[in-house]
Amino acid sequence: MEEKDKKEEIKKENNSDIDEKILKAGFFKKVWYSITKIEKYPNMSAQGIGKAISYLAKIVAILAIIVSLGMVYQAHNMIKEGVEYLENNFPEFSYKDGILDVSSEEPITISAEDSYVGETIIDTKTDDETIKNEYVNKVTNAGGGIVILKDEIRIKNSSVAGIISYSYKETIDKMGITEFTKQDVINYIQSGQMISLYVSIFLTNFIYVFMMFLLDALVSTLFLSLFGYFAAWLARIKMRYVAIFNMAIYSLTLSIILNMIYLGINIFIPFEMQYFQVMYITVAAIYLVAAIFILKSEFIKKQMELMKIAEAQEIIKKQMEEKEQEEKDRKEREERKKKDKKEEEKKKKEEKKETGEEPEGSGA
Repeated sequence: MEEKDKKEEIKKENNSDIDEKILKAGFFKKVWYSITKIEKYPNMSAQGIGKAISYLAKIVAILAIIVSLGMVYQAHNMIKEGVEYLENNFPEFSYKDGILDVSSEEPITISAEDSYVGETIIDTKTDDETIKNEYVNKVTNAGGGIVILKDEIRIKNSSVAGIISYSYKETIDKMGITEFTKQDVINYIQSGQMISLYVSIFLTNFIYVFMMFLLDALVSTLFLSLFGYFAAWLARIKMRYVAIFNMAIYSLTLSIILNMIYLGINIFIPFEMQYFQVMYITVAAIYLVAAIFILKSEFIKKQMELMKIAEAQEIIKKQMEEKEQEEKDRKEREERKKKDKKEEEKKKKEEKKETGEEPEGSGA
């Protein structure tokens, strides 16, 4: 039994080493575990909320990079188309100290069919916020596009919820440009200096998209963790809320990767998938519930093992007690035999004295 116990201890130590390796796993290994090894969620969750949020931030950063690169690609195509349109069809314009002025009294509208970036509306004369919002609603209803105003540009992209706004003053002035004309823009675009503009577009978009997607992911995690806490209560397994919250973060992995693929395809082939957000949450919820019930199964299995150990200990205890009792009985029998033998010898001596026989070995 001692040898068996030692084997069990070695086995437990080996399992502990495996768990330690999981806890020290790198980012990409965690991504793999989060998708293919749901049973590892408790081990990853045990690293704490700091590690979990750090993991979420990294995967959201990758998503933000993909979206930002897509926006740079779209900007490149828009600029390429824009040069041709500027040279042949667009009226004269000028920019100075954060204000764009297009030589057109009426708003210019470019339909989504004629523009790579969706419907485009240009109006540098209005200061009415209501009219600006109407333009934004119009491009939104058209599936996306841009609104070019006197002091800013507003973009509605199908890849991002909400409207992205760029102030000319904040964006263009940072590049050291304070004024330009139509011909200056054409010359600039056709030169190699566009790289700095693309870098600026990428960085600006990355910060905005990262913050937006991270906030969205945290809200989704909060919703999933509450759902998971309820599922754990139904499964009658006691878990700390923070552990479920951490597991909810890892359960979002596949959903975020599917979102990356969806947005990546959308860069080249714009389309809208109905109920994608529902699928996004549903996939994560399935992973989280599966992890909780696997944990429940492991808990039951451990309880059964403990019961078997307790039963084995009880059997060993009984065997030891029986052995001790047998040893005690044997000693009592030996003591009784010795006692009986002494009494018998004593009795024989008394009988000899009564008959007058001399003890053996006497020289009298």
